[in-house]
Amino acid sequence: MRYHIGDLDQQKLLDLYTGMLKPRMIEEKMLILLRQGKVSKWFSGIGQEAISVGVTQALKEDEYILPMHRNLGVFTSRNIPLNRLFAQWQGKQSGFTNGRDRSFHFGTQEYKIVGMISHLGPQLGVADGIALADMLRRKKRVTAVFTGEGATSEGDFHEALNVASVWNLPVLFCIENNGYGLSTPTNEQYNCENLADRAKGYGMESRIIDGNNILEVYAKVDEICKAIRKRPRPILLEFKTFRMRGHEEASGTKYVPEKLMKEWGKKDPIANYEAFLLEKGLLSEEKINQLKASISEEIDENLKLAFDEPTISFDETKELGDVYQSFDYQEINPKEERKNIRFVDAISEGLEQSMYRHNELILMGQDIADYGGVFKITEGFVSKFGKSRVRNTPICESVIVSAAMGLSINGMKAVVEMQFADFVSSGFNPIVNYLAKSHYRWNEKADVVIRMPCGAGVGAGPFHSQTNEAWFTKTPGLKVVYPAFPEDAKGLLNTAINDPNPVLFFEHKGLYRSVYGEVPADYYTLPFGKANWVRKGETISVVTYGAGVHWAIEVLEKHPEIDADLLDLRTLQPLDFDAVKASLKKTGKLIILQEDTLFGGIASDISAMVMEECFEYLDAPVKRIGSMETPVPFAKELEANYLPKKRFEAALLELYAY
Repeated sequence: MRYHIGDLDQQKLLDLYTGMLKPRMIEEKMLILLRQGKVSKWFSGIGQEAISVGVTQALKEDEYILPMHRNLGVFTSRNIPLNRLFAQWQGKQSGFTNGRDRSFHFGTQEYKIVGMISHLGPQLGVADGIALADMLRRKKRVTAVFTGEGATSEGDFHEALNVASVWNLPVLFCIENNGYGLSTPTNEQYNCENLADRAKGYGMESRIIDGNNILEVYAKVDEICKAIRKRPRPILLEFKTFRMRGHEEASGTKYVPEKLMKEWGKKDPIANYEAFLLEKGLLSEEKINQLKASISEEIDENLKLAFDEPTISFDETKELGDVYQSFDYQEINPKEERKNIRFVDAISEGLEQSMYRHNELILMGQDIADYGGVFKITEGFVSKFGKSRVRNTPICESVIVSAAMGLSINGMKAVVEMQFADFVSSGFNPIVNYLAKSHYRWNEKADVVIRMPCGAGVGAGPFHSQTNEAWFTKTPGLKVVYPAFPEDAKGLLNTAINDPNPVLFFEHKGLYRSVYGEVPADYYTLPFGKANWVRKGETISVVTYGAGVHWAIEVLEKHPEIDADLLDLRTLQPLDFDAVKASLKKTGKLIILQEDTLFGGIASDISAMVMEECFEYLDAPVKRIGSMETPVPFAKELEANYLPKKRFEAALLELYAY
């Protein structure tokens, strides 16, 4: 192995050596503890230390780095206290996730590290978002993100590279090509000689670097980082290396040819670099022994601190309380001036006034800039806020949701428009696995609103008509808002943007231009978790939301003899179940209407909660009404019968007569 010192001084040469030695010695200790049953799992980076250490030392301390589970050298190079790392791996309180996640699945703002999730791909988009925030603030920073060669087959990888290239984001995409995805060799993963060649297809620069040569890694990455800070752009790096141990220790390495193991064993980054330093007289055996003794002592002292720490105790209040970032809702009441506007205009007004109120609020979505979005909600926004804040995106929902998370991590707010709520399925993973879980896992907010134009009744067929709120009400960590009136839409949207938690904001497109209402002209907010009594009555409780509210109003006006209590939920998570109970206790009868297909929807949960908590107040069985158990059909006659409006009227009359 050839080393080129260049202009590096002796201290830096030794720092790089020590930087690799420390994670190697920690790993060797962890492997012993694993066999003793004192840690539950381990993903080894032995043989790959030069990449983690070289990249991290080339970055500045205030630049974010997004490592994988073999990048212990990233954490040690950022000087994270070892007792906290050890506590993290043992699920102790002083770790970074309060015992809620294991190994390297954590982040820390203090050290500017954002850990991976097991789905791998989303962190690439998160890096895009972090870099976007730096670019918008004109901060000359680099964001480095790691992935393995296996994850380059994921769609998120390609989406992230494409967005970074289109937007000229200062991201360093680091591929650790270590030969195997678990047991699958590279020749079964992709059909190109070098992964770096993929950069050409995205209009990006790329480099191939010997991942076992610490001086090559550090020098080239340092040079590249300086260039990116001067002229922001993404660069793809492929580090050629090898995985000397299994995917994780239980996997073993029997699937690897022995000849290959021996070949790469000779390329050990620490042994070779150590021999080079000894040959050059920059290191001595005595110094090596001193370093090892010092690191060993540090490891033992910090292990004792972690082992002596008591086992984490369960606190139900804390567990439930940490699912969401605390939000101090500020009620802002508008002046008396009101105007009669459409539902769609109320959404647009709320969004525009929030853009003025939050200078670092970024809008992202397909066709939302000059075109104004397919529903024209952001029409005219570019002239007011510019394309840096009103951003057209490629058709890649997953990475844009992840990028929104990156903006949040870097202190900005983001609103993402799904062109249609149906398309959120392409961005489902980062919503339910990244945004929803981040605060619970490592106390990091996800200050993101996903706007969801939804609903049937407009002849848009199976792929543009779903009302898919139940996909998200099931996921702890998400908030779900679903207004029925223009006034509620504007006030709740403003609150959603203020809330530091991820919010799915459903906007029924059938209401956009058909429903008008008196709406305050000024900025104002409305609270989550507070249902609205649309009308009050004594005989039947009707609970619904979205378009269902208007269907219920129409049916009740047709039957004035039914003195119904009509409750518009407005938000589904949090849910105002107290209002449901209060209404039921008064009327004794309950019918729940939803546009979504019936099975597994919000009506089922409300019905179950009523049966558990309010059974003694019921004078009749609870009725649930929803759409047919089919996809949404296109033809007008089919769609009309798919929707539950007619069935609601029949069920209401039946319940009234019970």
